[in-house]
Amino acid sequence: MQLSRSLWRALGGEDVRLDALHFSGPSGGLPSRFHVSELASATIGVATLAAAELWAARRKEALRTVSVDRRLAAAAFRCERLQQPVGWTLPAGWDPIAGDYESADGWIRLHTNYPYHREAVTRVLGVPADKQRVAAAVKSWNANELESAVVDAGGCAAALRTMDAWRAHPQGTALADEPLCNWDARRTPHPLPDDVSAPLSAVRVLDMTRVIAGPVGTRYLAAFGADVLRIDPPKFEEVAALLPETTRGKRCAALDLREPGDRSIWERLITQAHVLVHGYRPGAMEALGFPAARLCELNPALVIVRYDAYGWSGPWSDRRGFDSLVQMSTGIAHPSHDGRPTPLPAQALDHGTGYLIAAAVCRALTDGRASALISLARTARLLAELGTDGDPDAAELGDTGELLELGDTAWGPARHVRCPGRIEGYEVRWREPAGPLGRHAARWIE
Repeated sequence: MQLSRSLWRALGGEDVRLDALHFSGPSGGLPSRFHVSELASATIGVATLAAAELWAARRKEALRTVSVDRRLAAAAFRCERLQQPVGWTLPAGWDPIAGDYESADGWIRLHTNYPYHREAVTRVLGVPADKQRVAAAVKSWNANELESAVVDAGGCAAALRTMDAWRAHPQGTALADEPLCNWDARRTPHPLPDDVSAPLSAVRVLDMTRVIAGPVGTRYLAAFGADVLRIDPPKFEEVAALLPETTRGKRCAALDLREPGDRSIWERLITQAHVLVHGYRPGAMEALGFPAARLCELNPALVIVRYDAYGWSGPWSDRRGFDSLVQMSTGIAHPSHDGRPTPLPAQALDHGTGYLIAAAVCRALTDGRASALISLARTARLLAELGTDGDPDAAELGDTGELLELGDTAWGPARHVRCPGRIEGYEVRWREPAGPLGRHAARWIE
C-alpha cells in the first residue's frame, strides 16, 4: 500500500481517498529481482481510484469502493502476450532483426519493428536485413558508438548499462530532478457533460499514441466510458500483433496533419475534445505547428497528457525509445554479472506508464489540472528505487484461463485479460471491438 500512497501523492491526490482502495489475492506472478508485481498492482490501483474519484465528483456522491486483484493486475501487465485468438493467428510481435546483440565490448539492443528503424540499422552496419549478418557486423562495434550511430541515422538502439552507470549518465542525472508526474502550474475548469452513467461517460479523448504505454492508458479510459478516438497517419504500420489488445474500446481514424484538409479536421476535433494524450517527442508537435499555446488557443479547457521515453529534460529528452530500450539504458536489464541482458518478465515500463497516464487524465479532470508530463525512464527510476531484492525464481502466473474473457475483434474472436481494476457498481463495457487502424471516420460520437 505504501507504493500506492506514493503514486497517489505524485498524482496530486489526497491521502484520505486511499481508504477506498483495496487489494486482494496473492502477490507475485511476475518473477524478477525488481518488484514488478507490486508496480502492476499499485499503478492499476491508482488509475482505478482516479476514475472512481472523478465519477464521485461528477455524480456529487461519496467515493465508491475500488478493488484490484493482484494476480489479475500481474496478468494485465502481460496482456499482449496472454491474448488468445480463437480460429485465427496473430502476426509476429517482433521484427526478425530486433533483439539483443553482443558487441566488441558488451551488449546492445536494436529495435527494428518499424521499417524505417530497420533501414537505419542496416545502413549504419552496411549489411542487408539478415540476422546473422547483423550479428557479425555488431561484433566489430563498441556498443556506445553503435548506439550513437544508429540514433544519429534516425534509428533506435540502446547499449546495456549498469544502474550505477545510468545514474552517472547526464540523462540519468537529469531524471533525478524530474517528478514522476510533472504537472503544469496552470489550472483551468473542465466542464464535463451531464451524462454520468460511467466514470468517463461522454468524455472525449483524442488518442495520438503508439505501441503499448499510451494505448494501454487510453484503453483504460475507454473501459470506464470515455469516447476514445485514435488518430494515426494514413497507412501507418503499427506493430500488428498489438492491435487486438490496444485498440479495444476505441475508434481509429487516419489523418495527415501536414495536409490542410486533414489538419482542419484535426483542429475541429481538438476544439471539441476534453483530453489529448500523445507520445510525440519534445518539439514534434511544435514542428507540426501545434505548440501548447496553439492547443490552448483552440481549446482552453483541454487536458493534455504527454509521455516520452527518456524524460523531458537532459540531452536525451528528444531521443526515440521503447520499453525494451529504456530497460537497457537504465540498467534494469543488466544481469548484475557478465552475460546476456535480462529483461523484465513484462513490458512493465510501458504498462506502468500507461496506467499512470490514465490516472493523470482522471486526476486532471477532477482537479482542474491543465497538463502533465510522464516518461518511461522515470517509471524505470521508480521501479529501481523499490529495490532489487525481489525473487527472480518465484512462481510464474501459471494457468491464466480464469483471468481471460472472450471478446470480438475485427479479425475474429479472442480471449483477453479482463479489465484489472473494479469500481463498485460499475461493469466495464468496451464500446468498440478491436480492429485495424484508420477504419473509422475522424469524428466524435454524437
